[in-house]
Amino acid sequence: MNLTPAQGTRRQTVLSTLWIFVVLNYLYADIVLLIVKPAASQTAAARMTGGVVLGFAVLMEISLVMVLLSRVLPYRANRWANIVAGAESTGFVAFPLFGGAPPPYYIFFSTIEIACTLFIVWYAWTWRRPEGPP
Repeated sequence: MNLTPAQGTRRQTVLSTLWIFVVLNYLYADIVLLIVKPAASQTAAARMTGGVVLGFAVLMEISLVMVLLSRVLPYRANRWANIVAGAESTGFVAFPLFGGAPPPYYIFFSTIEIACTLFIVWYAWTWRRPEGPP
C-alpha cells in the first residue's frame, strides 16, 4: 500500500505530536519526583558529574529535537530518525525499571512512556514511501 503525500504529511504530524506527548510525560514524571522526594533528588544531583549531566541532557534533547525533525526531515531520514530515537528513548526509560523496586508512580509514567516510544518505532517502521518524487 502506497501513501499519498497527504498521508505522509499526516504521519509526520502524528509522530511530532507523539514526541510532544512523550516529552511532557518525562517532564511531569520529573516534577512528581521532585515533589515526592526533594531531598533524594538533591542528593542524586550533587553526586552527578558534569559528564553525567551532559549525557542526560543529550538524551532529553534527542526527544525534544524529534518534535521538529518529525515535521521537517524527508521521508527516509525521518523514518530512521524516529526508529532510532524511539528505540533509544525506550531503553533510557526501561533501564531503571530493572535496578531495584521503583515506586509505583515511576512504573506508571514509565509504562506510558515506553508504550508511546514503542508505538513511535512501530509507526515509523510501518511507514511506506509516499507517492510522488523521492
